[in-house]
Amino acid sequence: MRAVVGPGVLVLALVLGSCGQGGDDVDATSPSPASPQGSDDAAAEGADGPQEQGWSAVNPVIADDFPDPDVLEVDGVYYAYATNGNNRNVRVARSTDLVEWEALPDALPDLPSWVIPGKTWAPEVTELEPGRYVMYFTATSFQPTLQCIGVATSDSPEGPFEVVGDQMLVCPPDEGGAIDAATFRHEDGTLYLLWKNDGNCCGLDTWLYLAPLSADGTALVGEAVPLVQQDQPWEGNLVEAPTLVERDGTFVLLYSANDYGGDRYAIGYATAPAIEGPWTKDPEPLLTTALTQDRYVGPGGQDVVVGPDGQEYLLFHSWYGGTTYRAMIVLPLSWEDGRPVVAVD
Repeated sequence: MRAVVGPGVLVLALVLGSCGQGGDDVDATSPSPASPQGSDDAAAEGADGPQEQGWSAVNPVIADDFPDPDVLEVDGVYYAYATNGNNRNVRVARSTDLVEWEALPDALPDLPSWVIPGKTWAPEVTELEPGRYVMYFTATSFQPTLQCIGVATSDSPEGPFEVVGDQMLVCPPDEGGAIDAATFRHEDGTLYLLWKNDGNCCGLDTWLYLAPLSADGTALVGEAVPLVQQDQPWEGNLVEAPTLVERDGTFVLLYSANDYGGDRYAIGYATAPAIEGPWTKDPEPLLTTALTQDRYVGPGGQDVVVGPDGQEYLLFHSWYGGTTYRAMIVLPLSWEDGRPVVAVD
């Protein structure tokens, strides 16, 4: 059985999902989860898969530092990208089931001279068409010296991606810079970029913004529209990490809020009848440390993906070893009247 976290409620439901063992292929630094159902070890020990054991049997699926995960599916293969670590500017791993992951080389091995290395955060990779991929990454701009969003392209989802242009794509100096890029493809074909102005770096408000992109994904072609800002007690002094989806005729903006460095970090959401708004927040967070009974500490940096079984999943990071590293978690996601419901085992 597992608890299901909806808008402010906890109920019980049967565990669904794929099975397997995560973390071993990606420099695991925490104890490995249970053996996958169907493996020799599982058969020998009579172990059950997540259907019986719950998702705690496989989470974290990447038991290593892998924060701010973004997941892209290409021809049945899933690619997860994460904030810098292990001497990689952009970490990337590959899977066919969202549970077992294989580490790949640095997806963005070379940074241009106008980027100060060391803080390459929260990558977002989008497939424009087969053989054309674009990455939006956060890094420190040389001038102005702020965290801002750059863009890179590749002919493979594995990379290597090459940075485009001679400056950051989004870098508003009067708003503290910009971080946490995400994309959304509207049903009319328009590709949008979302981001957060990094106002908490310098005592300013934080907003989540949206603007249309050019067909090749390398330039903004319209004005930035502010969507939501921090205004709920649980959000602390910031909102960030936008993820936009449309379900059942409702636009849903998932986001993270509060201090990422501890257990107050959490995931919330807002809804709108149209992409331009108006946006209405649910006053209560969707996923918190407490709502998971402390199983997932400081959940955030989320993404949404459809698994090989047709089920939607929420992927996010959670702290392990105190605040030593943030590992990647996957949990089933469903919808009730256009509102997200996360299943927590």
